[in-house]
Amino acid sequence: MALEIYNTLSKKKEKFKSIKKGKVGMYVCGPTVNDAPHLGHARMQIVFDVFRKYLEFSGYKVNFVSNVTDIEDKIINKANELGISIDELTKKNLNEHLEDYKSLGIKIPDIQPKATAYVKEMIEMIKKLEKKGHTYVVKEDGVYYNISKFKNYGKLSGINLDELKSKRELKDDTKGKGKKDSKDFVLWKFSKPKQPSWKSPWGNGRPGWHIECSAMTSKILGNPFDIHAGGQDLIFPHHEDEIAQTEAAEEKKMANYWMHNAMININKVKMSKSLNNFKTIKDSLKNYSGETIRYFVINNHYRKPMDFSIKKLDESKSSIERLKNLIKEIPKDKIENKKYLEEFKKNMDDDLNTSGALNLLWKLIRDKKAKGKYQTIKKMDEVLGLKLLEKETIKIPKEIKELLKKRKQARANKDFKLSDELRNKIKTLGFEILDNKSGQEIKKI
Repeated sequence: MALEIYNTLSKKKEKFKSIKKGKVGMYVCGPTVNDAPHLGHARMQIVFDVFRKYLEFSGYKVNFVSNVTDIEDKIINKANELGISIDELTKKNLNEHLEDYKSLGIKIPDIQPKATAYVKEMIEMIKKLEKKGHTYVVKEDGVYYNISKFKNYGKLSGINLDELKSKRELKDDTKGKGKKDSKDFVLWKFSKPKQPSWKSPWGNGRPGWHIECSAMTSKILGNPFDIHAGGQDLIFPHHEDEIAQTEAAEEKKMANYWMHNAMININKVKMSKSLNNFKTIKDSLKNYSGETIRYFVINNHYRKPMDFSIKKLDESKSSIERLKNLIKEIPKDKIENKKYLEEFKKNMDDDLNTSGALNLLWKLIRDKKAKGKYQTIKKMDEVLGLKLLEKETIKIPKEIKELLKKRKQARANKDFKLSDELRNKIKTLGFEILDNKSGQEIKKI
């Protein structure tokens, strides 16, 4: 079975065929670094990390590009709110994103461009659009894209242009009053006092959000490239506007396949910062390992919404622990089980059916007749990234280490009452002690 993925552009599953044999150019819209990352970011990062690793598993050489939006209205507003520079804010938040993604087993992008490093390319693309009659200037506001000049506007999202006015007003922070049509979007915003700005033929200002990705993808990957991906909430307006800009400027198709993961919900409402119902990755990592969060995400199909709950994270934690304990009993071998690997590929080729792949993994582990288990698990985990064969390394806080020393001394003094008290105190702090012949073993609860 050949790899098939759901293409948002065609609204159906399609056989994947790369532009260059054996090579894949892939762009995933990265974070806007105005704040710390939450579990919504985690889902997108994990989904496309798994897909990237599966492409590599399948023999492709992947050029994986994921940008960083380091200039945008939300960033400017947040920096002003905190009374710090934009540079200070974006550096701090980008480091948080990178640290948290590393904890989730995310492989770093091959290229991770920052929007501020590609302003020249953005201006050049706007100049191309201007020359072709796709833009106009609103005095003291900015340069706008005239969507009436692009015949296929709406082909990605399927949006009804008659309904677009209200949606654009909700999504576009600019809401330029001088626009020819309420549906038009900003390409270049003229600067206001104490705001970052760059020189341009139209006046000092900064790029609109949508032009950033169009310029970076065209410069780095060229057009068309193989896969453009991101969260479902980016289909409109961000990705729709990218297509309109890029295809009008370059007169080429932007990307062949568009992939989008569904959102994580809390009480059936999308997790987002704007709704203040989000849970940060860092907060989740205090109680759950990166592999637990990863299992929680890939145990669902990427195009289906997920409901977040502590109960489901606890279930994922138990599942990972059971998996690792069962794998400990499997002897190391040097052969692979071709039957199970073929089944694994079959699941993954079916539009990235990771939940089916996980079920197959459980089946393999429980199959008493299967040979080559160890090497086969190793191969599957190259894609799933659950670190199933690695011994878990626990970071023990300084406070816990001090309590462990005191308990060891109490046991040496045969003060078992104090020893038990210290054990219980350690347990309340999230760690459990297992006494064995070799001494004390500690694990995170």
